[in-house]
Amino acid sequence: MTLDDLRVFVAVCRAGSLSAVARDLGCTQSAVSQHVKRLERETGVALLERQPRGVVPTAAGRVLEAAASEGISGLDLAVSQLRDLVDGESGFIRVATGATTVRHFMGDAVVEYRRRYPRVNLEFRTVSSGRGSFDALADGTLDLAWITLGPPVRGIEQRAVAELPWVLAVRSDDPLAGRERLDPTELADVRLIRLPPNSASAAQLDASCAELGVRLGYDTNVADWDTALLLAELGVGRAVVPELSGLAATGGLRLIPLPELRPLPVGWAVRRWEALSPPARAFADTVERFRRTPGR
Repeated sequence: MTLDDLRVFVAVCRAGSLSAVARDLGCTQSAVSQHVKRLERETGVALLERQPRGVVPTAAGRVLEAAASEGISGLDLAVSQLRDLVDGESGFIRVATGATTVRHFMGDAVVEYRRRYPRVNLEFRTVSSGRGSFDALADGTLDLAWITLGPPVRGIEQRAVAELPWVLAVRSDDPLAGRERLDPTELADVRLIRLPPNSASAAQLDASCAELGVRLGYDTNVADWDTALLLAELGVGRAVVPELSGLAATGGLRLIPLPELRPLPVGWAVRRWEALSPPARAFADTVERFRRTPGR
């Protein structure tokens, strides 16, 4: 068996489709199938089971997929580290972000990092979910992911950087705009702009409200925090959002604290901190330093 065989097999297990992997690799489905058949000949067991809508790994296939994923990620990390040893302060960093991450969490840090490490190539990728970030970290296609922190994930290390208090964003002429703070129970009859329904931030908001016996109601859905804030500023609705950097300077908005809600933890996810390349570790440290420095 070859490393290419294992890479293709892992990709098939994750996609659940030979044809989808063939499209991604720019080859034929038969070529993908040959990789899997070679592994089955070497191991002497069936690794995939065909189903009406694709394929799934057998029990033996799951064992091989887990081991192969771990091994491939380790090799990719080793190769990345070797490149950095050769290049010194050059190289590349692949960072997963949400739609609002760079604007609200990394702007100053990116400027500072670029000044200090002009030869490092920064690549930012928008990933729609934490699960997608974890998968990309596990297979070595990402170095760092900025996420809403949640339960432990096997094979992923999470590091808290900040806890964001929740606020109610309303237009400056809204009847609630003069309030200094609100209790979440006062939102029970308020129709709100909903954060992305499948996001970790929305799930944690709902869980925090549930702890207080509050169920929020919604009449508008958005894809990201910035859109929720824009609609609130336009007077389309009200939005419960994390308090983000720079929002206080927006004249058309009023941000009313909701101190009883549990803050939203955000930070880094990586595969292994000790295996990060020096440029990636420096970038993570720079973002953390700016987040934790008063006035920044």
